[in-house]
Amino acid sequence: MLTVWIIFIVFILICLALDLGVFNKKAHIIKTKEASIFTAIWVSFALAFSGVIWWLFSQGIVENPTNLTADNAVLKYITGYLIELSLSIDNVFVIAVIFSSFNIPQLYQHKVLFWGILGAIVFRALMIFFGIALITKFDWIIYVFGAFLLYTAFKMLKSDDSHFNPKQSWIFKTIKKVYPITTATDGDKFFIRRMGIKAATPLFMALLVIELTDILFALDSIPAILAITEDPFIVFSSNIFAILGLRSMYFLISRMLEKFRYINYSLVVILTFVGLKMIFVHHIEIPEWLSLAVIVVALAGGILASVLIKNPQASDVIDDSN
Repeated sequence: MLTVWIIFIVFILICLALDLGVFNKKAHIIKTKEASIFTAIWVSFALAFSGVIWWLFSQGIVENPTNLTADNAVLKYITGYLIELSLSIDNVFVIAVIFSSFNIPQLYQHKVLFWGILGAIVFRALMIFFGIALITKFDWIIYVFGAFLLYTAFKMLKSDDSHFNPKQSWIFKTIKKVYPITTATDGDKFFIRRMGIKAATPLFMALLVIELTDILFALDSIPAILAITEDPFIVFSSNIFAILGLRSMYFLISRMLEKFRYINYSLVVILTFVGLKMIFVHHIEIPEWLSLAVIVVALAGGILASVLIKNPQASDVIDDSN
């Protein structure tokens, strides 16, 4: 059983090594065409992995603490992946604000995201482990998670990400007091030495803020997928594939944020549905196909609304696909 986990983690590490050491060995601006290709690759990997999930559960190769059938395991994996992927879209908006606030050149944004997502994998693994442990030991905690998701949906409905300023955050101000921070970048370096003093560059500060905001986002996404399944391998694998696809997704849609202005409403619907599902988990049995349908319809509705409803304040998007 442990072998499956080791093989999966090694596969992820190989993918990350190829990403940084081969495909992005030389720093360059990732344009829309390249981002589209890599986004399609990661989504294809994630969906193809559903076949691996079916095989693992049908053959009893992986531990199955919740006694899932192979077909049900696949449904839960795909549903969980779509939830994590949709919630990752909100990360894109925040990451764009962080890069803009710290004036991170496009040339070095991929490196920051690479190390940020590597750290996110570790934090997500820890949060998944403790989240499942809490639900297993304290059955009532699922109601707390459900209520928290409903509260998050309400806050998301009322919030305005345009008011988020990383440089005004408590974290940034605290670090600035205890550690020197430069105001200008020096290539792709996270730290530089000036007059014998080691200082953090804006790249490192952007990385740190991205890591911390991902932890906050995980407080939403982990309970959301735990509402779908408590199987640790499905929760972990669907989370990881969604995170790995986030980098390419950022470069793909960050230049088109104006066009996706209604996607937040889709996320509100998804979080509300999942929160209610957790609260009524012991009273109402919701089939997995219905959960999957709600997520797909909510996402499609947000995308269609963004495309069909014109925004009079929208700015023209520069085409850099070449």
